[in-house]
Amino acid sequence: MSVFLHSIETNVAIKTSYDEASIRVLKGLEPVRERPGMYTRTENPLHIIQEVIDNAADEALAGYGKHIQVILHADHSVTVEDDGRGIPIGLHPEEKVPVVEIVFTRLHAGGKFDKKAGGAYAFSGGLHGVGVSVTNALSHRLEVQVWRDGKINELVFADGGNVLTPLHVAAGSVPRKKTGTRVRVWPDNKYFDSPAIPVAELAHLLRSKAVLMPGIKVSLTLEKTGESREWYYEDGLQGYLKEALADTELLIPMFAGKEYAGKSHETFALGEGAEWVVCWTTEGPVIRESYVNLIPTSAGGTHESGLREGLFNALKNFADLHSLLPKGVKLLPEDVFSRASFVLSAKVLDPQFQGQIKERLNSRDAVRLVGGFSKSALELWLNSNVEYGKKLAELAIRQAQARTRSNQKIEKRKSSGVAVLPGKLTDCESHDNTRTEVFLVEGDSAGGSAKMGRDKEFQAILPLRGKVLNAWEVDRDRLFANNEIHDISVAIGVDPHGPKDSPDLSGLRYRRICILSDADVDGSHIQVLLLTLFYRHFPRLVENGFVFIAKPPLFRVDVPAQGKRPARKIYCLDQAELDAVQDKLVNAEGVKSSALSISRFKGLGEMSPEQLWETTMNPDTRRLLPVGYGELTPEDTNKMFEMLMGKGESSQRRAWIEEKGNLAELDL
Repeated sequence: MSVFLHSIETNVAIKTSYDEASIRVLKGLEPVRERPGMYTRTENPLHIIQEVIDNAADEALAGYGKHIQVILHADHSVTVEDDGRGIPIGLHPEEKVPVVEIVFTRLHAGGKFDKKAGGAYAFSGGLHGVGVSVTNALSHRLEVQVWRDGKINELVFADGGNVLTPLHVAAGSVPRKKTGTRVRVWPDNKYFDSPAIPVAELAHLLRSKAVLMPGIKVSLTLEKTGESREWYYEDGLQGYLKEALADTELLIPMFAGKEYAGKSHETFALGEGAEWVVCWTTEGPVIRESYVNLIPTSAGGTHESGLREGLFNALKNFADLHSLLPKGVKLLPEDVFSRASFVLSAKVLDPQFQGQIKERLNSRDAVRLVGGFSKSALELWLNSNVEYGKKLAELAIRQAQARTRSNQKIEKRKSSGVAVLPGKLTDCESHDNTRTEVFLVEGDSAGGSAKMGRDKEFQAILPLRGKVLNAWEVDRDRLFANNEIHDISVAIGVDPHGPKDSPDLSGLRYRRICILSDADVDGSHIQVLLLTLFYRHFPRLVENGFVFIAKPPLFRVDVPAQGKRPARKIYCLDQAELDAVQDKLVNAEGVKSSALSISRFKGLGEMSPEQLWETTMNPDTRRLLPVGYGELTPEDTNKMFEMLMGKGESSQRRAWIEEKGNLAELDL
């Protein structure tokens, strides 16, 4: 999820009073309708339909149901039908409301919260707990039919989740053995840029479900044209990747494997693991798709990092064992991965995603989970097929040599006229600006931990003393009077410029410029000041995606040893993640809550170099949020910045805070 420089409305109405009536409490599904972009994609309604499809797929994943049917109607409504168990229709023991109604109207309710052994969904798409309730909130009509015990149970919602027709038994009957759920959704067009669901994307999504669930039939019917498609894969991932690569010649045969934790596994829960198929090509397209519990993760995440790490370590060990590396050649993960196509399907007991739309997996354990299983499997395969292993090693060595030659050419062009770098900058060894990164770190204490914890090959550290100058109203010619801004500009290798300028970015020394500050009010202030500097005086860096915000954790949970499972340290980004981790440990793993030790980091300086590396700087496990522009016009954005950062706008800021203050999340 991008961090937007402006994420709040610019229509700032001045209120003259701030009293009890100023506080508005959003109830039920109102938060979704107020800010749909926080819960789903708003380009078109595909994602809210995907939530319904995911529920049907979860039934199949749990071992119930063999057929998922989707109908795209001519009026843009969509029907999703499965032959699973059917959503429970009885009264909830505590809420005294039909369970099926709760599922579609409560943001934090569903079978996926039951993670105990024998729970309805041991492996599902996550614990965000909003799912089909978001679908209901953003639809002007939603109909549900549930078949259980030979009866047809119906429930109808309208106008964003209000019950239009309460749950009732409809006329007619079905065979007693017939079970399942049918949901028809009419998305409300006012929440989406386009009412049309992209058929190609919907078809790709459904085909991937069939791929990931061998033996499950998935079908799509287009009512307008009468066209029907059906997907059924006997050989799952391997057949899918072969079809995707078409006639592309493979360097070596596909490497396919899967491994899941058993009851006695020391680290992971029963059933956690992954299935993968990987192949290497010397030319043509590279296909990469990953999934977590059948949820597509288009932005990758820690499971992909684990596969990358596992493949690299396995091939490096093979090359070392057979003395294949020429003198002076150092393999990097990208050398092994650059020509690799793969399909990866991971099962994670309690996946943590970045953002509500689940595009990227953030669960740190997934790196070790997928990396450990794939490494051991590939090592065995390579040493059983030595000739294939040597061919793969040769490909990786050629990639490493080409990368080295490219870096040497870049260095030669830069050898003259380089400005003197700031003395407090601890630079990295590599000059390959496609992979280097610099951390702008708050304070010398945190800077010291960052220097010791970093990977000195590609990570540089620039400590900032105190708070950076508010540069919103500073003329460009006067910027370098401030030492911190001068050092930032010289370190990154780009001069200050305006939004209409075309600066020379060839001197950019780092692919990622990462703001790293404490997770407190002062740290947030430093972030705002630096973002103001980049937006005002380095806008091309923002436009080209070079600016990021590092997210250090707030909490550490120390888990004692349990049987064969050793003691663990789990880091949590915020309170919500802490609650989810505690729920998993206590309810799913049986750890006593009194045995957990929870500590809170007051600042980066409290972290050891090892902790800072593992949680915030390691590319495989960190949370690094890209900074980008929001949906507002440049004029409105400038007005917002002027109001927030202008020296003469204190009265307007106060009025804005009085009106918008209830939107802030207080960290008490």
